[in-house]
Amino acid sequence: MKWGATAVALLVVLVAVIGPLFGDAPNATVGAPFGHSGLLGTDVLGRDVLARVLHGGLAVVGLAAGATLVTVIVGAGVGMLLGLAGDRLSELTTRVIDLVLVFPPLLVMLVLAAGFPGSDLAVMVAVALTTVPFSVRVVRAATQKVAATGYLRIARARGDSVAQLIRYDVLPNVRGVVLADSGLRFVTAVYLTSTAGFLGLGRGAPAANWGRMVSENLPGITLSPWPVLAPALLLVAFGVSVNLLLGGSR
Repeated sequence: MKWGATAVALLVVLVAVIGPLFGDAPNATVGAPFGHSGLLGTDVLGRDVLARVLHGGLAVVGLAAGATLVTVIVGAGVGMLLGLAGDRLSELTTRVIDLVLVFPPLLVMLVLAAGFPGSDLAVMVAVALTTVPFSVRVVRAATQKVAATGYLRIARARGDSVAQLIRYDVLPNVRGVVLADSGLRFVTAVYLTSTAGFLGLGRGAPAANWGRMVSENLPGITLSPWPVLAPALLLVAFGVSVNLLLGGSR
């Protein structure tokens, strides 16, 4: 099952990354059924569904990857610092993080999108803002376990700086936790960026986006289901496969 999940996840990422290299997003007969024009027909506006699927994944996966990179760097850095900090400062900061977690991710995206309409960068920043606190909590907990060990006390006693403690003692011991958490944050980021596309946030039409494809073509799903099913199935397959991989790694 692990190899199958890996293959599915890599296939979806491959479609998203190299898909734009194949073909354009041409216009054809409006609402043509499956097989009428192109392999998956056309959408409600007459655009080739297969071409838009190949072009639409990069917007979702690319933004999610960027947001995840920011989340891992900030979340791991802050989490390790808090894990090494004193109990009072660590607990106070954790309470602030808990307050941030109260805000729904969609609300944060809507607020940023209103301030920066049509901006993919705003979507990426919003996704990172909503996922960083979770990463901080996970890495902080892992760092506190490492900090309680004897060899870290020895390192402190010999005068190692915080940077040295993180580089030589903490990071090697929490690397696995950070990697597992980054996979989970990436899946979350993919769903959030596709939801942003569904809501019309970020760069608008005619740019292809798997989330936006579902939203645009829902009115015509009875006429031609593939413009909705194709991007939706890719998103579901990716999420399920990555979750299976993460579950198997625990």
